Amino acid sequence: MVQLVALFKPPEEEKEFEDVFTSSVVPLLRQIPGLVRLEVTTVTGAPFGESKFHLMAELYFPDRNALDAAMASKEGKNVAKGLLRFASEVSALFHGEVTEVFTPDQV
Repeated sequence: MVQLVALFKPPEEEKEFEDVFTSSVVPLLRQIPGLVRLEVTTVTGAPFGESKFHLMAELYFPDRNALDAAMASKEGKNVAKGLLRFASEVSALFHGEVTEVFTPDQV
């Protein structure tokens, strides 16, 4: 499984940012072909002090080919354009291979 992660810095207007993200961005993300899981996390803190991030979006795909196809799709391009307009100050955007998955009974 492959994961695409977007980290967002704290916006000027948190409530407005979250409302737009939930009402406009999430529906676009859900349309991306090949997406098998979507997680959106509002960051509430860090182990030592305050976090420099406000929101994290994690998109999961079966493999790198599926991720590449998703990003090249019409829906993937629409998401990219929307994020550039809505949150050009994205702190980080990266992808990686998911190598370990544990369920509560395995920890």
